[in-house]
Amino acid sequence: MLITPCSGREFFIPLCIPRYTSFLPSAPFASTLNSLYRLKEDAVLRSIATLCVAGTLPEKLRAIAQAGFDGVEIFEPDFTEWGESPARLATLCRELGLTIFLYQPLRNVDGVPAEAWPQTRERAYRTFETMREMGCRSLLACSNLEADSSADPARQTEDLARLAEIAAEFDARVGYEALAWGRHVNRYTQAWERVNAVDHPALGLVLDSFHVLARGDTLALKGIAPEKIFFTQFADAPRKNLPLEAWSRHFRAYPGEGSLPVVDFARTLMASGYQGPWSLEVFSDAWQQAPAEESARAGLASLNWLAAQLEAPHREGEA
Repeated sequence: MLITPCSGREFFIPLCIPRYTSFLPSAPFASTLNSLYRLKEDAVLRSIATLCVAGTLPEKLRAIAQAGFDGVEIFEPDFTEWGESPARLATLCRELGLTIFLYQPLRNVDGVPAEAWPQTRERAYRTFETMREMGCRSLLACSNLEADSSADPARQTEDLARLAEIAAEFDARVGYEALAWGRHVNRYTQAWERVNAVDHPALGLVLDSFHVLARGDTLALKGIAPEKIFFTQFADAPRKNLPLEAWSRHFRAYPGEGSLPVVDFARTLMASGYQGPWSLEVFSDAWQQAPAEESARAGLASLNWLAAQLEAPHREGEA
C-alpha cells in the first residue's frame, strides 16, 4: 500500500502491509535474547543503524531497545551531534541492554593519494580510539568516492592492509563495503578481491543488500569463507529512476517494503554459513518523519518477517 506522507513523494510504509501484522509487537518491550518476538531461540541477532530512526541519539537508542533489538550500529554523525563522550555512550547502551555491533562509516581510506595517507592514518587512529572507549570492536570502511583516489587495485589493497594493521593494534577489525556508487570499487565482488588479497584476520567484508541488488547483481558467495563476512546490512527499496546515491539516501525501505529480492539475498547469505547479526541500514525520508518508536518496531517486524520467509518452503523463481 502506498501513502504520501509529504508533498510530491510516495513511500512504502510497512505498517500498512498486512503481511507484517503478525510480526508487530502490540506494545514496547525490553531487549532480551529470548524475546517473545524472536522466531526461535537460536535466531540471529537483530541490529539496526541509528540512522534509521529519528530523534537525538538517546531517543533513538531508547526506541531501539524498547522495540526489542539486540544491538545497534552507531552512525558517526549521530554520535558527534550528541556531543557526549564515548564512555557515556557505552554506559547508556549497557543500561538499555544494547550491544554496539558496529561503528560507521570511515570514508575514503582505499587508494588515497600518497600525500593524504598521514591524515587518513590519523583519522583511523582517532576512530579506533573512540570505538575502544565505547566498547565497539567493528568498524565499517566504505569504498572511496574521491576523484583523486587511485584506480590501481594494488594501491587500494596496500591502504586496506595498513588499515587492518591499525585495527589489530586495537584488537578491532574492519569490514570493507563496496558502495554501489563507489569511484572504483562499487561491487561486492571487487571488495572481496581486495579483502582476499590483503589476507589479514582484521579485514573482512560488509555486505549491504541495497548496494548489491540495486546494481542488478546477484549475491554469490562461493569461495568466500563465511567468517570473512564480518557484518550484513539489509535494506529494500521501491524502484526509482534515480541515480544510485540519491535512490539510496532517500528511498531505502525495510525488507518487504520494496521490490529488491532481499529474501533471495538472505537465503544465499545464510546458506553460506554466515553467523553474524542481521542489521538494518535504511536511509528513508519517510521514516525520518515517523516517531522513533514506530520506526524501530516496524524495523524489527521486517527482520522477523524476513526470517519467516526463510523458514517457509521455497519454490524456484520466488523471492
